[in-house]
Amino acid sequence: MEVFQALQRLHMIIFSQNVSPCGKFLAAGNNYGQIAIFSLSAALSSEAKEESKKPMVTFQAHDGPVYSMVSTDRHLLSAGDGEVKAWLWAEILKKGCKELWRRQPPYRTSLEVPEINALLLVPKENSLILAGGDCQLHTMDLETGTFTRALWGHTDYIHCLALRERSPEVLSGGEDGAVRLWDLRTAKEVQTIEVYKHEECSRPHNGRWIGCLATDSDWMVCGGGPALTLWHLRSSTPTTIFPMRAPQKHVTFYQDLILSAGQGRCVNQWQLSGELKAQVPGSSPGLLSLSLNQQPAAPECKVLTAAGNSCRVDVFTNLGYRAFSLSF
Repeated sequence: MEVFQALQRLHMIIFSQNVSPCGKFLAAGNNYGQIAIFSLSAALSSEAKEESKKPMVTFQAHDGPVYSMVSTDRHLLSAGDGEVKAWLWAEILKKGCKELWRRQPPYRTSLEVPEINALLLVPKENSLILAGGDCQLHTMDLETGTFTRALWGHTDYIHCLALRERSPEVLSGGEDGAVRLWDLRTAKEVQTIEVYKHEECSRPHNGRWIGCLATDSDWMVCGGGPALTLWHLRSSTPTTIFPMRAPQKHVTFYQDLILSAGQGRCVNQWQLSGELKAQVPGSSPGLLSLSLNQQPAAPECKVLTAAGNSCRVDVFTNLGYRAFSLSF
């Protein structure tokens, strides 16, 4: 059994992370369908021991990988192959990990079980958007659990979603190389940016896929096969090409910086002008997700966490260095 667990940890991939509503706990989902809950407050304590960096609870959430997670005020929502599940945070923290409900989007055939790569909460309409292997964005009403609409446009599977908070619009990026902007009021696609068709962004040897995107008002940053690029959305114009050869898998705006991660061990910190401010190494050979804990209820747990191709979640108490790692 110990040999099996050691091999499992050796080949582990952590696809997703999410911070609890109180800000004191971190959920991490891996390629074996497990979700581990770590106590950030215990791990960051001055009296922390090695045991504090292990999961307080681990449970089997899905049969396949846990590709994405988000949290409402009360629930942890997790996505795997073909379905999304809900778990009560209050019960998880009591180590009672029983699913509250599960939903499957209306797929074209009963034999279709596409992965759900991305989840996105839309607080103003109390809904959840799911996207992945069937090339559609599905909207689910969180109050009733019913699927209310499907948005068609992508011609290959979708990797990532982002919300423009000031307007009811959602951005999606996928394997087809397009970033599409959707108006949730009309359920229509209102803008398409085919990143790979712009010569300054194109990197044909890496492919055309869009693996990450983030938005801040009229600005968007996206990357993947094409170069990591800052765009002005209103004019559909690339304004900054970041000089990073390795494909990026996660990107986010943070204060006056852009943080990105992907192939390689480092979390990259970029000035908006394109200057690389810092590269902070972590313990994983490749990174798939970054999580910024900015919950106002737990300022003492304000950290950046990074995870990917290992069983470890790196914790950065400031952006300058890795403080320690949590481990499955």
